[in-house]
Amino acid sequence: MFKKMLRSYDYSLIIAVILLSLFGLVMVYSASEAMAVQRYGVSSDFFYQKQKFFMIIAFFVFVLTALFPYKALKNNKVLMVLVAGSISVLMVLDLFGHVAGGAKSWIKLGPISIEPSEFVKLCVIIYLSAVYAKKQTYINEFNKGVVPPLIYLALVCFLIASQPDFGTVELILAFSTAIIVSSGISFKNLFKLAGIALLVLIPMVIIFHNKIFTAKRMDRFSVMNDPFSASQTSGYHLVNSYLAIGSGGINGLGLGKSIEKLGYLPEPHTDFIIAVIAEELGIWGVGFVILSLAFIVLKGFRIATRCKDPFGSLLATGISSMIGIQAFVNLAGVSGLLPLAGVPLPFVSYGGSSLIQLAIAVGILVNVSMFMNYEKKYKNNTQQNEKIKSHKKNVFYLRN
Repeated sequence: MFKKMLRSYDYSLIIAVILLSLFGLVMVYSASEAMAVQRYGVSSDFFYQKQKFFMIIAFFVFVLTALFPYKALKNNKVLMVLVAGSISVLMVLDLFGHVAGGAKSWIKLGPISIEPSEFVKLCVIIYLSAVYAKKQTYINEFNKGVVPPLIYLALVCFLIASQPDFGTVELILAFSTAIIVSSGISFKNLFKLAGIALLVLIPMVIIFHNKIFTAKRMDRFSVMNDPFSASQTSGYHLVNSYLAIGSGGINGLGLGKSIEKLGYLPEPHTDFIIAVIAEELGIWGVGFVILSLAFIVLKGFRIATRCKDPFGSLLATGISSMIGIQAFVNLAGVSGLLPLAGVPLPFVSYGGSSLIQLAIAVGILVNVSMFMNYEKKYKNNTQQNEKIKSHKKNVFYLRN
């Protein structure tokens, strides 16, 4: 049985994730070496070594989640732990959180910083997928089937918004919408839900208006059309991103030869890593990243559409949506299509919390795919063989 399960894994998905992560590790070193020395006064490979350490942890976590039966995640006790744990850790952040980038989103444990909201994203996906899968028989009973799980979602978004971290809130709302739409809710109930969402969001905007409509945040919108008009102030980030992307051309300047990473790009190893890739490796490097991410996301949606188990299907939808939306927001921000949101590029940007959370998420996705393939390939064959045996027995009795 174990050998059959090993044959059922989607190795193309696993290889794509590993290659993209290794590529990201190389680019983290290239993008951060100058900044590590100039800005932080540490060795040139400081961020590379930390990312390598996180990647080793992520690999073991990925293997564990890829082997762990995903159906156990919809157990009520597991869901209670996820809900209570995610809310508790977000509340603890308000008391003991470390401020970085203008948000109290981090917990410092010695030299290591953990961003709990990254793992809360996954808790939201698992919880909504499990609850809506269980409610399939009465999914269109609005008060009983649709609304109750959203109380948890609203509370999580409120706690993250209070940090404030509105980029993460937007991502959670986006992939949560994908799960809700995919759960089988009727259009009538979706419109009702949209109306309630507006009624909830308006008070939140009023409560957090001083944090949402800050001068810095509004400047991000104003410079989108013409960042060069404020190239030394609010448009500085975007101007240097354009210069990096434009300098790379088709073939790039060569690995390690970026100019913009030498103190011009503010976060070359995190939010703006794709700009460094474009400058050093040109369209080939950017194409590899985009095609790899597209392959992973489309594979996830294919698993979601082919999986007969509602929980597995919704899990795959949520995980694929999270990766796809996060990648789009990062790429669109760096290229000026959207305001900069401080969202890392999945599997490529520096960041331990993000990488480990993505490893867990893709491990679950791979496990969903494995069980789907296993049941399709072996369980169906077993049932077919039983039918053939039964038919042969009937023919034997008829002849005798």
